[in-house]
Amino acid sequence: MGDLILLVISCILVNNIILAQYLGNCPFLGTSKKMETAIGMAMAVVFVLALAGVITWVTETLVLKRFGLEYLRTVSFILVIASLVQFVEMFLKKVVPALYVGLGIFLPLITTNCAVFGVAIIISNNEYTFLQALVSSTAYAVGFGLALILFAGVRERIDLGRVPKPLQDASIGLVTAGVLSLAFFAFKGMV
Repeated sequence: MGDLILLVISCILVNNIILAQYLGNCPFLGTSKKMETAIGMAMAVVFVLALAGVITWVTETLVLKRFGLEYLRTVSFILVIASLVQFVEMFLKKVVPALYVGLGIFLPLITTNCAVFGVAIIISNNEYTFLQALVSSTAYAVGFGLALILFAGVRERIDLGRVPKPLQDASIGLVTAGVLSLAFFAFKGMV
């Protein structure tokens, strides 16, 4: 049990998928201008990432390794992630159309989100058990959501202030992401 708690803390704070490993920066920078959009994207990524981690583990363990098809890992992981994103997209279009419109192009980008694919590869490379795969993929997803929501809150505050012309828009976003990353870097000594 202690190992799983350590894994959760490591995935959320110490090895945060965005701020420590800098995977998934496209939706991180693109959907963090408004808190509502950031929360919606965080929930969508949490769902996709948690399920993708588990399903890719099952795919690799029960199919690819069993039949000696490890060389198909990348293709099979992409197919799993794309299928999950399609499901989320159809669900949001039917149930929460406002969020679907708010996420716009960034929702299909979850398919190519390197954070989702990166977590699947991390789980595979570390040869986690099923429980570890479930816990780590969910914790990485929560870490992604936490970073996205924190960043959206900071960006909303920045929009209220005066920012020098050369630092407006993407520039201040990248500087802010760097400072937030440094704040998370302080957790490196925990694990």
